[in-house]
Amino acid sequence: MHCQTARRRYPVTMPSSLIRLLHGVVLCLVALPVSAVTVTRVDLRGTSDERLLDNVRSALSLQDAVGKRLTHRRLAYLLQQADAQTRQALEPFGYYAPVIRIQRSDRADPQTVSAPDDDPAADITSADDAPETSQDDVLSVSISIDPGLPVQVRGRQVVVTGAGGDDAQVRAALAAFVPHTGEVLDHSRYEASKTRVNRALAAQGYFDADFIIHQVQVTRAEHAADIDLRWSSGPRYRLGEVVFTQAPAPVLRDELLQKLVGWTPGQAYDAAQLERLRRSLVALDYFGLVDVSATPETAQDKQVPVQVNLTPAPRSIYSYGLSYGTRSGAGFSTGFERRYLNQRGHKALAQIDWGNQRKTATVQYRMPAFAWRDGWYTASLQAADEQTDSLDNRRLEFVVSRSGQYSEHLNLVASAHVLRERWSYFTVNKPVGLYQFASFVFPELRADYINVDNRMAPRSGFGAGLTLRGGNGNAAGFVQLHANAQWFHGFDADSRLIVRGEAGRTFTGDLLNLPPSLRYFAGGDRSVRGYGWREIGPRIRNGQGDLYAVGAASVLTASIEYERYFHGPWGAAVFVDSGSAFAGRRADLHTGVGIGLRWRSPVGPVRIDIARGLNAPDSPFTLHLNIGADL
Repeated sequence: MHCQTARRRYPVTMPSSLIRLLHGVVLCLVALPVSAVTVTRVDLRGTSDERLLDNVRSALSLQDAVGKRLTHRRLAYLLQQADAQTRQALEPFGYYAPVIRIQRSDRADPQTVSAPDDDPAADITSADDAPETSQDDVLSVSISIDPGLPVQVRGRQVVVTGAGGDDAQVRAALAAFVPHTGEVLDHSRYEASKTRVNRALAAQGYFDADFIIHQVQVTRAEHAADIDLRWSSGPRYRLGEVVFTQAPAPVLRDELLQKLVGWTPGQAYDAAQLERLRRSLVALDYFGLVDVSATPETAQDKQVPVQVNLTPAPRSIYSYGLSYGTRSGAGFSTGFERRYLNQRGHKALAQIDWGNQRKTATVQYRMPAFAWRDGWYTASLQAADEQTDSLDNRRLEFVVSRSGQYSEHLNLVASAHVLRERWSYFTVNKPVGLYQFASFVFPELRADYINVDNRMAPRSGFGAGLTLRGGNGNAAGFVQLHANAQWFHGFDADSRLIVRGEAGRTFTGDLLNLPPSLRYFAGGDRSVRGYGWREIGPRIRNGQGDLYAVGAASVLTASIEYERYFHGPWGAAVFVDSGSAFAGRRADLHTGVGIGLRWRSPVGPVRIDIARGLNAPDSPFTLHLNIGADL
């Protein structure tokens, strides 16, 4: 028999007076002043190397706490971390045994608390033991850094095994690997060198390349490091088929684009081939966006497919331009171009250049000639009218040409010209022109070599052109050779030196019967600044008794210019030009000097030059304005 006794719970009621007492205690505890500290600044001393200081600043958690209210416990933790963080920030620069000294200076107690020499962090242990007050403590922290002796590379083994070890680009990346034996172990240079080797392997299709050994051993006591890097290249992948995608709608036939592909499927992978294809597509000017990508992860039997995504550019282009010369006056240009007329890639252009003395109108039709990559068939017709105080000239010229890129930097053009020209020079004895007429049919060959870092505004590199033309007309026969060159050298990101030159020679038995368009002139914004357009050379007097150039058989000009940018896109230049158009073997050189304003505008470089010729004491200043690329 079991008996169960029921239990009853009775509520316990706390007296209201006790509740009020506990509530008051809580409020008093909340109201107690909380001791805090504010770090006003963190000073780094002991070294002037900004690279080290910047890296230490970015690594210090204490730096992020400047100006914030901290508990003493939090401050103690940050000070303890500062020593380790500073040491870690110095290691990438080769300093593995620095001496770090941390000091704090309180405003309430101006005495500096310093750590003993053998314990640089000893001064931070009393942070939580400081007496608590109702006001915040304010202090600054000073970190003295003695980097000590840097670690130098004692031994080094950097090799690539497998087929990639014999690749020229990979060998070049290995040869450029730094640091060398005896140099400081700078981790930024070391990592950059590793990246170059990895990129060279990937660029040549060794996508399975990986490290066999990857280690750097640092002996702190000896301030020495030993580098041991060994890659296994693995097999080389091959280039596969190219798939073109034009969105939202195709503007060119796919078979036309395929002619730009410089490899056949199965050829050894080379990233330079992909870049060449990308540049060719960009140069066509059909597309606003060109994306060429290879996907090794989707390779079948080590053959990498290539995907090209193309976004068409606006179909029509409208262009406008302004020019001004002290002698030639103001001028403007306007043009209209149809980027693509049909899916065969045909182009059309119409342009007018209008000035006080010179006027030209041009129409042009272009068709792709991709059997020779980056090539064009071009037909153009130009009418020109030149009216000066000494010359009345009208010209009509029809040109058909075949152009193409022979190599990465070399472009070749073969053309045939049909020229009809009428001209007359006004002299004292012949104020009213008696016109001369000439008709010529002649071929022309031109080669342009350009190897620069930026075609719009080169800072380094070289460009040159060579032109050969000649033929017979109704008045005279001729052979003409002309060469020009430009050299660019950048001193830093905002300055460069530009050296230009040209030389030309006409072989003919009767120069005076050659039309002005086939003669050489000098002077003007693209020649010798400080002189008017075509001012330099053999001259005659017009009806007013002024001398004017009539053209010559030879030309020789040179220019040296220093350019410096100061505030963003704005800069200045100083230059010296010299040259002449002349007959015979001796040139009567004319020299001009000047200064210029430079602007990197959204549409290309803008150059405004003020120059003066030195050959005449009373020579006026000339103003020259140019917009467009240097090449």
